[in-house]
Amino acid sequence: MTFAIDRIHSTKFIRHHALRYALLLTTIAVLPNPAAAQEGKSASADAAGDDGSIVVTALRRATTVQETPLAITAISSDTLANTGTTNVADLARMTPGLRIQDNGPGQRRLSLRGILSAGEPTVGFYYDETPIAGNVGTGSDAGGRTPDFSLFDVQRVEVLRGPQGTLYGASAMSGAVRIILNKPSEEYEGAADVTAGTVKDGGLSYTLNGMVNAPLAPGLLAVRAVVYRRFSDGYIDNIRLGRNNVNSSAANGGRLMLRFTPASNLTIDGSALIENTDAYSYTWNPDVGRYKIQNYIELPYRDRSQIYNLTAHWDLGPLTATAVTSYQHRRFTYTSGDDSFTVLTQRTPAGCARIVNGGAACSDAQLPAFYAYLDGFIPVAFQTPGWTKDRTHELRFSSNGDHWLNWTAGAFLEDRKNHVDSEDLSADPDSGAVTGDTVYYHRYVNDHYRQVAGFGEVSVKPLAKVTLTAGVRYFHYDRTITGGTDVPWNVLGAVYRPPYKVKTDQNGWLFKFNGEYRVTRDIMVYALAAQGTRPGGANQTIGLPDSLIAYKSDKLWNYELGAKTAFFDRHVTINTAIFQIDWKNMQVSGTTPNGFYSYITNVGASRVRGAELELSGRPAEGLNLFATATYLDAKLTEDQINDFVVAAGRKGDRLPFIPHWTASAGAEYRHPLTRGTDLYARIDANYFGTSYSEFRPTNPYRVRIADYALANARLGVEAPDGVWGVYVYAANLFNSVAINRATRSAFINSYAVTSATPRTIGVNVRRKF
Repeated sequence: MTFAIDRIHSTKFIRHHALRYALLLTTIAVLPNPAAAQEGKSASADAAGDDGSIVVTALRRATTVQETPLAITAISSDTLANTGTTNVADLARMTPGLRIQDNGPGQRRLSLRGILSAGEPTVGFYYDETPIAGNVGTGSDAGGRTPDFSLFDVQRVEVLRGPQGTLYGASAMSGAVRIILNKPSEEYEGAADVTAGTVKDGGLSYTLNGMVNAPLAPGLLAVRAVVYRRFSDGYIDNIRLGRNNVNSSAANGGRLMLRFTPASNLTIDGSALIENTDAYSYTWNPDVGRYKIQNYIELPYRDRSQIYNLTAHWDLGPLTATAVTSYQHRRFTYTSGDDSFTVLTQRTPAGCARIVNGGAACSDAQLPAFYAYLDGFIPVAFQTPGWTKDRTHELRFSSNGDHWLNWTAGAFLEDRKNHVDSEDLSADPDSGAVTGDTVYYHRYVNDHYRQVAGFGEVSVKPLAKVTLTAGVRYFHYDRTITGGTDVPWNVLGAVYRPPYKVKTDQNGWLFKFNGEYRVTRDIMVYALAAQGTRPGGANQTIGLPDSLIAYKSDKLWNYELGAKTAFFDRHVTINTAIFQIDWKNMQVSGTTPNGFYSYITNVGASRVRGAELELSGRPAEGLNLFATATYLDAKLTEDQINDFVVAAGRKGDRLPFIPHWTASAGAEYRHPLTRGTDLYARIDANYFGTSYSEFRPTNPYRVRIADYALANARLGVEAPDGVWGVYVYAANLFNSVAINRATRSAFINSYAVTSATPRTIGVNVRRKF
């Protein structure tokens, strides 16, 4: 059965009415939600600056959103709770320019402002001061495997749009996402949050969260602990194995944080984050049916992630010293695909000629034996177990206060080791479980990446209303990659390759220039030019010529004009930015001529021109309205010249997976019902425009990913002070089949997509102690 994506993405109702309401709401604005306190301060409650906007530390010192001269979205703890945001994938609903390709837990790719491609991450991702490393894998694609810890008991989320290379370094080339956690406080407190729901055509889902905080030694030592469990019964059916809801997932985790205050000007925070995830692939096949697959095997995913951090803030009067050391350890096993279809694709006379006769045609007598030979491998699973160990250290100094001269300077070190195995294994034909009784193919990759960097930013105020900022970062990295193929398999063209080593290194400079002019107390305009980059590396790809083994870093310049404004006694805010990004020496994913293996190479250049708008306001007591909109025109400015890049892009081609338009809008309302009870209601909608899976319009494997809209609603009663609340909610209210990624190739059953979860209806109960 063939399933038409264009029909299932959005109904006429969603197309017309959701967009009509979005346009209506963009004429009104909404007051931002109250937000979280400054890092390094003991606080778990929300706080705001003098201008009413959220206090952030994006510049490595405390400022408010409205006085920070860059495009930044700050999402408060209240907003995270009221939107039902539990993981990173939900953040795109509230952030202009943020795009998240969701392939399931631990397999999400973040992009900002249209800067999206395979390779190292293009968006820096942080939990507090710890930069999170993805796993490189056999395809050198660390950016597609971002780990995902719970967003419960989070102070705020900061999304910094545009390059953050000088302060945040490599892989923050298009921006950074910072998850700021609540720190231990000097109060006894606790919280519980329980959510349960049902997914249309699927099963049960629930989330259990708990937090306790206690001063162990008042004024000296405090502790904060978080535990959680997330579970979903799934909604995808495997018609070959006769099983429903095969994409179940479960995550169990916790967080332990200690705050030691040996002196009034010295704070030392220690934290441990642990999460164990067991899940199955979210991918389904439109040619088979809506939320249907026909795999021969199960596609499990197992992840064991740990993050440990120690951060010290020492207030020395005119300056603050910050020292950070972090360690990340991640062990995982991806069953990345059902290679049964890869094998079956070779079940042709041409496949026989390649595998059996070295290119010469097979005889009529050879073909039946060859087909039986291939059938004997079915089912076969492609699996990639591995681990990542990443150590990072940073020491920086920042001036205190707001003077005519403000500055930050520091040094950064990173040592990251990755190991991954790539193997084809036998599976049980009845259950689809991967047995591994027979190893048909095996290769391994070890990736050792080391980086050292020094950075600084200086801001001066030559005039009372003018601030000029310059930033610089010097970096040097070296990378050593070793690997080999010790179990070859002729069916996939995998020949024996003895162990060998490739080394690559690079150094360079990144710059930032910023000028801001504060027209009035409530109006500020700024101009920005900033660079971003991400490291290069080396491929471990079978059949790749030596000239394509190493690849270099890519780099971009972002030129931006922005304005931050507030009107009507700050009841209305309007923040805008227009920008152009010139991206050179792009890292993109190529495929070997036989289609079996992917790799990273540098080809072409692109230009992204865009505009962002954030509106917020409070037209009546208790009523908040909000809207965002982003326009992106992302195109190649050079041909991609490379014989090994299949259907390489040409000048003028659109960048894959980047829609021209995205938008969001919504309303939030509170009204007293009784002396101790408020009514709470919220509705929001998000729109994502049409995009394509490949550069070339003539590419036979290019998939059009139709536009879609998602709506969510929440209704409940709560205490005015937020101590308790009971709510009912609906996510994906109109049950839109919202596909965010699609791929197709020459292999059988290759047309695969991932999409938003179908309509989920449930109840949420909260209590603070």
